Amino acid sequence: MEIRFKIIEGKRYIFDAFRQKFVRATPEEVVRQHFCRFLVNERQFPIISIANECGMTLNGRQLRCDTLIAKHAVPIAIVEYKAPEVEITQQVFEQVARYNMVYGVPYFFISNGRQTYACRYDASTQRWSYLTDIPTWEAMQP
Repeated sequence: MEIRFKIIEGKRYIFDAFRQKFVRATPEEVVRQHFCRFLVNERQFPIISIANECGMTLNGRQLRCDTLIAKHAVPIAIVEYKAPEVEITQQVFEQVARYNMVYGVPYFFISNGRQTYACRYDASTQRWSYLTDIPTWEAMQP
């Protein structure tokens, strides 16, 4: 998969192959597109497993998860993106934890394009642990 850009009315857009449309090429969106293509090209994730900008309701508030990954129609990972100049802080991890109250996934990834964190939830200990790398599609278990 390649990255495609175009200019519309003087503004830069990037093609989101997962939503099948051009979207504004904000710094965060460019990180999203590169990360999703990495998942497909390098970690063998099926395109159909990746959904961008998933709406959800948490405590009566409408929120959007940046990317939700599902395996056999079961959500297995949440991905949160930040622009490259945005530091990944404890607050970002807490944001993902809130989203996971809705989805209950065993994996989450956070990336700003410069730093990427991967974590897995161990249900037996009820604890998150850091992974050294993003797992392949085959290695991820629901």
